[in-house]
Amino acid sequence: MDKQISSGLKATFLVHIIVGAIFGLGMLFFPFSWSVLGVPVQEPEMYRLVGAAILGFSASSWWAYRETSWWRVKIIVQMEIVWTVLATLVILWGLIFVGLPAIEWMNAIIMAAFAAAFSYFYSRA
Repeated sequence: MDKQISSGLKATFLVHIIVGAIFGLGMLFFPFSWSVLGVPVQEPEMYRLVGAAILGFSASSWWAYRETSWWRVKIIVQMEIVWTVLATLVILWGLIFVGLPAIEWMNAIIMAAFAAAFSYFYSRA
């Protein structure tokens, strides 16, 4: 019998869809809005590229949210773990060594929270 997706993982996918849509659409269509928060936007194309990637991850969470079988979403959870851990590390590196604006702590915390959630549900499967 195939293992089912836990309600906690489903909730994580749902939150990821919402947060990803907000940040992804914002970065894709309004990259200069980050400058209001103190982040210098010199290459808006890079923000748009990251926004498109975030929307892609959100879309995969939408498809995973609609599934019931663990084996059909396992690879998405693995990919989310890699993405969120690496993103957290890159943002932390920038905060500590490059001098990113303090608002980037928000992104680091969001990514770390998703990394922890997806890792938790992966370890419990």
